[in-house]
Amino acid sequence: MEKVKLNRLSELTAISRERELTPEEKAEREELRMEYRRSVVGNLTAQLEHMTIVEPDGSRIKVSDMKRSGEDNSK
Repeated sequence: MEKVKLNRLSELTAISRERELTPEEKAEREELRMEYRRSVVGNLTAQLEHMTIVEPDGSRIKVSDMKRSGEDNSK
């Protein structure tokens, strides 16, 4: 997320503590929040997909190769 947009989100949050935001400001803040969330989730996903888990037996498993269903992959 661009620094300008992040600053604007912070500015809108500060304003909301002082007074009620207008409907346009609320919509802008929500849009910026969603963009921020997508950015954070995207960065976290990219980091996790490049990680490798080292098992006690020394074998290595790439996180990107693991099932995404949340099933237990233990043997």
